[in-house]
Amino acid sequence: MTALQFPCILFKTKKWMDDYGAQDMRCGDLTEEQLKSYYGLVDISTRANPYTLTKVTPFTQPQSMFYGSRGEGEKISRQQCANILFDEFRDLSRLFSVYGPYKYLIEKMITHMQNGNGTPFRDIALDRALREHIIRDNTKNSTRWRLRETLNDKINWEEKCYPLKETHWLKEAISEGKLPKFDRFQDNFNGMGITVHDIWATHITIQLLRIDNDRYRAVVHYKVQDHFGLDVDDISTFKFNHFRFFRIWFVLQRYNQFGFRPFMTNMEATIEIIGTRK
Repeated sequence: MTALQFPCILFKTKKWMDDYGAQDMRCGDLTEEQLKSYYGLVDISTRANPYTLTKVTPFTQPQSMFYGSRGEGEKISRQQCANILFDEFRDLSRLFSVYGPYKYLIEKMITHMQNGNGTPFRDIALDRALREHIIRDNTKNSTRWRLRETLNDKINWEEKCYPLKETHWLKEAISEGKLPKFDRFQDNFNGMGITVHDIWATHITIQLLRIDNDRYRAVVHYKVQDHFGLDVDDISTFKFNHFRFFRIWFVLQRYNQFGFRPFMTNMEATIEIIGTRK
């Protein structure tokens, strides 16, 4: 019998890793007129006006009854304006990261957008959050649970191997399961939903499989990537356009006078799947 050899890549999403041509990776490509007319981005910040490069005061806020009565606010440089917007961006992020060990990550990632010039982002806390998500998901649709059931069912115990001809069952177990994604209710407040608001690409690999008597141990590696960037579909939805946090983010990224570069967020996790012969 021909045995499956390891490591074996079981799954790759249709979207590929390091896709710098994705819509949400664009930057500095929209004019003031486009931002205002197409996306309604007029009221951006409570502290600085990115279009006039002036500080915002109670008299210069559009919703103020005194709007226009004192003229424009203090003139500032483009760099000063960007710094003010990033400070407000960080402050507003606390609405989405109220508690837990990952609440500081969003501020760290915003600062990376400000200073990192588009370089990929890694943090051990992101890896830990991904691993915890995978091992704590005990639903029958999770990839971990489905892989375990397939291994239990298809391992050849007499030959102490996983048959190569049965590989498609492992791939199907993942493709028909639910990939790890930070879209749970608690992710709206623990900082993970805003730092990794969607998963762009996922690779899953069985690194090794050891079969001993009536037990087996599989080591499975997850490689996950998200984009810390916004596309026009994001800002066109009420959920995003309604919050000043996202309006500031979109202007800093897409306005042709700023053009701060989005970046890849990389996460990896290795788990063990242990089972026994039925």
